Amino acid sequence: MANEAPAAPPRFLQIEPVGECNLRCRMCAIQFRGDGAPPGPRAFLDFERFLRVLDELPGLEELQLQGLGEPLMHPRFFEMVEAAVARGVRVSTNTNLTYLTRRRAERCVTSGLDAIHVSLDGASAETYEGIRVRARFAAVLGNLDTLMAARARLGSDTPSVRWIVVAMRRNLRELADVVRLAHAHGVDTVFVQHLCHDFGEETLPERYRPMRDFVAAETLAGEDEPLVERCFAEAREAARRAGVELRLPRTRPRPHPAGTPGPKRCDWPWRGPYVSFDGRVMPCCMISTPDRAELGALGERPLAEIWNGPAYRTFRDALASDEPPAVCRSCAVYTGTF
Repeated sequence: MANEAPAAPPRFLQIEPVGECNLRCRMCAIQFRGDGAPPGPRAFLDFERFLRVLDELPGLEELQLQGLGEPLMHPRFFEMVEAAVARGVRVSTNTNLTYLTRRRAERCVTSGLDAIHVSLDGASAETYEGIRVRARFAAVLGNLDTLMAARARLGSDTPSVRWIVVAMRRNLRELADVVRLAHAHGVDTVFVQHLCHDFGEETLPERYRPMRDFVAAETLAGEDEPLVERCFAEAREAARRAGVELRLPRTRPRPHPAGTPGPKRCDWPWRGPYVSFDGRVMPCCMISTPDRAELGALGERPLAEIWNGPAYRTFRDALASDEPPAVCRSCAVYTGTF
């Protein structure tokens, strides 16, 4: 039985509005998860369920309205943003930007969306399209310009726009060019993250094994260190010259000495839950899919009850120990390489 005191009510929430995607990104589990695949129902978060979750969390301050799927596919996405903003919640999202139109770009501004993170993993069509399968590089850059133009036209600094890059061996040499390209399109923040997980747990469901193999082939962990540092240094210099804020990941694991408090190892399970489009509650989005670690379902119990229920408390206790859950041991956030 878990021994920790109950966690404080969450002020942070990540909820997945869409559980399907129009792309088949090489490092994403959604291509194997199967949600929303024809002829099944669309994998969209029910709007009334979303409102009930907001009602259950009166102290909520920050909402990340995103998950594995593409958020802008949801026909009521901007209504969700507006409902949360009306409650005083700061809302952000992550998008592949393929669904953006001039009208949606304006809604990004007028809905009160605070931040939008745009996934663009290369500075060339060949590299980007080889990672974000089914996307078209030129079209996405055009959509980015549409978004930036909408902000300027409406005289708004929000949503802030952050260019997100998942760093891997195939795009490592383009990082400096990515920084320069971001600056050319008016984006002043580039966030480079490492592959989020190596899917190394023994309990990994069989259908995710191809993704584990891809990650093993592309991770910067174990890559030639002088090459990584040279590419990172070139990116830093490009950012300095362009006045772009650049974040680069660690590529070496961070140790957790015995006795390290749980939130110091990873604070996510103490900070807020991750909820899938169909109401399944997980410790974080790094786990990404409930067949790897599910702590409860909204259709069965209220979120507040799940948050401090036996499964959550047992998970927190394990994460705070020197024998963390198997699903956490190879996670980039837990190891400090995100």
